[in-house]
Amino acid sequence: MNSQPPDIAGVRRSHITARGVRFHVTEAGPADGRPVLVLHGWPQHHYTYRHLLADPPEGLRIIAPDLPGYGWSGPAPHRWYKEEVASDVLALLDSLTSERVLLVGHDWGGYIGFLMALREPERFAGFMPLNIVHPWQTPRGLAPHVWRFLLYQPLVAALGMPLQQRTPFLDWVFRLAIADSTEFTPNAVRVYTDRFRDPVPARAATDTYRTFLLREIPALRKGERRRATLPIRALFGTADGAIHRSLAAAETADATDYTVEYISGCGHFLPEERPDLVRAHLVTLAADTA
Repeated sequence: MNSQPPDIAGVRRSHITARGVRFHVTEAGPADGRPVLVLHGWPQHHYTYRHLLADPPEGLRIIAPDLPGYGWSGPAPHRWYKEEVASDVLALLDSLTSERVLLVGHDWGGYIGFLMALREPERFAGFMPLNIVHPWQTPRGLAPHVWRFLLYQPLVAALGMPLQQRTPFLDWVFRLAIADSTEFTPNAVRVYTDRFRDPVPARAATDTYRTFLLREIPALRKGERRRATLPIRALFGTADGAIHRSLAAAETADATDYTVEYISGCGHFLPEERPDLVRAHLVTLAADTA
């Protein structure tokens, strides 16, 4: 079990307590640079953005926290309700900067990013969601793709602790979700799978899906009624077997400035399968929102 965070050249690490969560935060780039908050998903942690952290674009301060209970952050004082996690991360942001922030989010980090941007749009200059559904879903739109969620989410929700701690389940998840493993090495996979043998991340992941299936999916019947007003530049790897590309479509997004670019030959783990592309689009977003 990896008790220490993995090495990434040139980064700064700290622990910051916000809303009762002891966040582990990894940063790179100038401390007075333009802040960029990057959020990971499951089954990962800040190492998702290791390429960006090792080579931050000029003038940008990359801030990569481990979400509550994930990686080396302490557990959340709730059962990973997504709106509560958004509140946790916003409180962390209060401790880090008073500037408007560029936001990047992959998987659940992208969904948390949407909730933050909808709740407090004045805090963010622009948002780049990576391989995640947008929140303006309807039961009719989701229905054809529910089978994808059923492949793994009920298992994690019901048996997440033993599955992640004692079986090769996560290795199976990565093998199925990666289309291009050039940058996604076996050692990188091990950095994630080993961490979920710890009970805190294993519990956080279990709660992530249990709460989603029991509380948040039923609430989708009400629909998301908030409109996004900041620039959103989504990227989506089309070989993603867990999330269908249509669930990120611009046509169904209730937003004033939302675009999505589909990346062929790329699976779910876009930050590692296409790190140069993510970096280039972040540089463009930073220039467009300067």
